Amino acid sequence: MTKVKVGVSGYGVIGQRLADGVAKQEDMELVGVADIAPTLSVRALHEKGMPYDLYLVEGADEGKFKELGIPVSGTFDELVQKVDVMLDSAPGGIGLENKKIYEKYNTKAIFQGGEANEIADVFFHGYANFEEGVGEDYLKLTSCNTTGLIRAIDCLDRKYDVERTAITIVRRVADPGDYHRGLTNALQMEKSPSHQAVDLMTIMPHIEATGILVHTPVTHGHIISVVVNAKKKITKDMALEAFNEHDRIRVVSIDDGFLGNASLFRYARDLGNSRGDMYEIAVWEDSIVEYGDGIMFAINIPQEAVTIPESIDAIRAATKMQTTREDGTDATNKYLEIAKWKK
Repeated sequence: MTKVKVGVSGYGVIGQRLADGVAKQEDMELVGVADIAPTLSVRALHEKGMPYDLYLVEGADEGKFKELGIPVSGTFDELVQKVDVMLDSAPGGIGLENKKIYEKYNTKAIFQGGEANEIADVFFHGYANFEEGVGEDYLKLTSCNTTGLIRAIDCLDRKYDVERTAITIVRRVADPGDYHRGLTNALQMEKSPSHQAVDLMTIMPHIEATGILVHTPVTHGHIISVVVNAKKKITKDMALEAFNEHDRIRVVSIDDGFLGNASLFRYARDLGNSRGDMYEIAVWEDSIVEYGDGIMFAINIPQEAVTIPESIDAIRAATKMQTTREDGTDATNKYLEIAKWKK
């Protein structure tokens, strides 16, 4: 079997998880990862025995890597030439400069949500518009919140024809280990509508969406309250049926001990998941409420890992490994062992 060759640009919070996710795909080969400095993530990679080859981007001081005994396999340009597709998880804005290198060597690329939409041919989601990304050179993922939100809305939309939605996002302020946002004891409002609602409408233009976003001084995950109206009334049982059928959605209950975001993160660690990661979003069964013709529910977004499956879907679409959402997402789910609790 000829494997699709993949590289990762930026070995940070998302880049580490992208590399691990690709390495699990038996029909893909992770050629290497690229970064600019011997960060803690890169040092940890070295201490683990360098399971992935490391390449240096322009501006990197190779001497600092040599001082630490960290082996370097080449330059960023060399990595780009060796692969079929790059997963770009460089800091927001850097992807635009990287794209010039991808274009130079005719290498496809998948960008993360921090880049401007204009960087890509298609604003991509594995479930909502997989087919639009088939064969395209440059795809861009949605943000973590938008990725999880679209999973839930698309899930209901395909069964019940959603017309509009309103969301309230309780957003973690930083990733675990981040210090740059400071230590706070406050909630912060953003102007409405939130970009997640706007992005949802970009990918799913047939749905009217709006949203509010509140920053909170926590690090493990976001919680989104979602209100949905469809062409016909969605009952709680109908919503549960749809959610339970979706491999990247896990239905949980407060009565079972899932009291909030921290409960889910702890459960993932207890399961032995690497870094305590969760690929699935969680829907609290206890939060699903019918009101008139609409339905309301709450979901948990594990911000560090939730976009990884959709990023791998994007590789499959761009390289035509699969050409339908069913085949593409099924293959990704299989290798990531998503929904293993159902088996």
